[in-house]
Amino acid sequence: QVQLVESGGGLVQAGGSLRLSCAASGSRVRTATMAWYRQAPGKQRELAASITSGGSTNYADSVKGRFTIARDNAKNTVYLQMNSLRPEDTGVYYCAANYAYGSPNWGQGTQVTVSS
Repeated sequence: QVQLVESGGGLVQAGGSLRLSCAASGSRVRTATMAWYRQAPGKQRELAASITSGGSTNYADSVKGRFTIARDNAKNTVYLQMNSLRPEDTGVYYCAANYAYGSPNWGQGTQVTVSS
């Protein structure tokens, strides 16, 4: 059973930084593409960034150059470093593990609020 637990959210002023962490249990996640999604109030959940088991990364255009995703397989942890935060980055950030087969696993989410 895979469990994902996010941490690191909070309130920050525009221009500030936060680092989110996603601690995963279960060895299966080591072969998964890990991703951070976010959902702003009244909007659909969207992909912010992802990283494959081999370390290839992908970013939404809105976060390119500001966010960095990384994974530490030894610690079964995925990080999202968020710099130059904007009010439009506000939302609940979810960690997800996507597999070649089967349903993805989701964390419970962590709130990020950026004040102007």
